[in-house]
Amino acid sequence: MDQDKRLHQLPPLQMRLSMRSECPYIDGRTEQRVAVDISENPALHDELARAGFRRVENWVYKPVCPGCNACLPWRVDSHAFKPGRNLKRIARTNMDLTREITSIRPNREQYALFQSYIRQRHSDGQMANMGRDDFISMVENSPIETFIANYRDADGRLVGCVLTDVQEDGLSAVYSFFDPAQEARSLGTYMILDLLDYSRKSGLRWLYLGYYVAGSQKMMYKARFRPAEVFTGGSWQAYETNR
Repeated sequence: MDQDKRLHQLPPLQMRLSMRSECPYIDGRTEQRVAVDISENPALHDELARAGFRRVENWVYKPVCPGCNACLPWRVDSHAFKPGRNLKRIARTNMDLTREITSIRPNREQYALFQSYIRQRHSDGQMANMGRDDFISMVENSPIETFIANYRDADGRLVGCVLTDVQEDGLSAVYSFFDPAQEARSLGTYMILDLLDYSRKSGLRWLYLGYYVAGSQKMMYKARFRPAEVFTGGSWQAYETNR
């Protein structure tokens, strides 16, 4: 039987199991992840993403928390998505914004916005101590096709950014940050709406939004974007409200 010789030339995958830490989503539980280094074989990314992994720099990871499978990989069908009344209102509120797609070369303006966002929204989180070099590494260190979607107001001021991966079947919102002073705009929600529109117009069906944890206040916003699928039991399945 003929075999693809390239399969025997691939370098071995580097896998790491993280230490257990406090779960940021469910009180009283611990978090643990398995991570795979794809720096020498970036072609594996899309296959692993379709199996529920997420990318951070050269690594993709997945929760493997003992006795818990609450984290469900979540992706939204951009072709079937229809915004409800509230989401339409948010879109209208931000009609003055313009989107620009740029390469992953962070600048001072983006870093200043990131710092403001972290200080106001996540001052007690894992990213609170990130310096400029850490920010640059987070943005630039990607082995696959990645871009930054920048959002500017009518005065040209940067108000939001989304670090976004391009996959064969869709886009993946890796990390977003925005001006915390403009709470009335609901910028986090708007940028997802815009990426869904961008995905649809680009002929890409899915927008991957990371993990969803039912009952977690931090994750509730994702449930607003439907129809969606979750990866569970080894396959992607339509998410049902009563699950």
